[in-house]
Amino acid sequence: MYKIIATTTFGLEAITAKELKALGYEDLVVENGKVTFEGDEMDIAICNIHLRTAERVFIKMAEFKATSFEELFQGTKSVDWGELIPIDGKMHVIGKSVKSQLHSVPDCQGIVKKAVVEKMKEKYNASWFSEEGPVYKIEVSILKDLVTLSVDTSGVGLHKRGYRENAGEAPLKETLAAALVLLTKFDGSRQLIDPFCGSGTIVIEAAMIAKNMAPGLKRNFVSETWPSMDKEIWQQVREGAKAAINSKEFKIQGSDIEGRVLRTAINNAEKAGVSNYVNFQKLPMQSVSSKKKNGLIITNPSYGERLGEVEEIKVLYKEFSAMYSNLEDWSCYILTSFEEFEKVFGKKADKNRKLYNGRLQCYYYQYNIK
Repeated sequence: MYKIIATTTFGLEAITAKELKALGYEDLVVENGKVTFEGDEMDIAICNIHLRTAERVFIKMAEFKATSFEELFQGTKSVDWGELIPIDGKMHVIGKSVKSQLHSVPDCQGIVKKAVVEKMKEKYNASWFSEEGPVYKIEVSILKDLVTLSVDTSGVGLHKRGYRENAGEAPLKETLAAALVLLTKFDGSRQLIDPFCGSGTIVIEAAMIAKNMAPGLKRNFVSETWPSMDKEIWQQVREGAKAAINSKEFKIQGSDIEGRVLRTAINNAEKAGVSNYVNFQKLPMQSVSSKKKNGLIITNPSYGERLGEVEEIKVLYKEFSAMYSNLEDWSCYILTSFEEFEKVFGKKADKNRKLYNGRLQCYYYQYNIK
């Protein structure tokens, strides 16, 4: 059994933990930016393929205190790296250090690499390694002198689902878009509209959630190349994920004033395999309407930082509020970094939640929660 870490963007930890519980995992340890639990090779495959809001899945190799390079070296060398890494494994070390005495990240990376190689020499009785085989990205993370050593099983970040080539000017990460949808409990039974859909990320993630389509079904992961990971495990998990896709029928609406990004949205939906469940149209937000009751808006509108003038944004948000007022008994969920949002929108949110879009602090304003 391994200690497994699912890393997240700050603010999404509880959502990732809820996903893990739904997948059957217990005894979760939830901390800033990560959720830790126990599992085996099958669980590594399940989490990489199924988690919607995690950034990456790591194997935790060790945790220890270090305030000197010698302590870092010895702590790293005490780990049996050869249990995971084969003799030809490519050992790539990345690092970060926050509020720690060992603050030079390049030095820490060099010491960890040296210690790993020394341990591998003992394991394989070799003095030199070709490093021409599968990649093992080792992360040394030091927070307040506590060192965590882990190995990345995902490779490219989990937000890369494989459907999005061109993301428009200010892209919303797929993992964050999925979190926005999961927070609404959307399941396809209510009408959903994104009136500022851009390249379609919220709409596509919502369709995948309602269809129970695993987000990692159409991509590969670095740990698939590891000899310790049986190819059959990945095949079984993928087949299980395909079989779990449901037969629900629904149509999610995405609209935008920009025709060019809508072409991208249509292509992205096609690649994601959800084009039958989404509909994109060129339409100014002010013209969005629906005769249906009890629907849902989830959106990430423009907010000053990326489109210029604050006054323009204020006008846009006032018009958005007027449009929303015409939708009877609808819920509305808006992610924005615009600090005066509630004042300009003219309505106090029932709830708001601090989230990060990249490094940008935003709030997720929630109206008429159901």
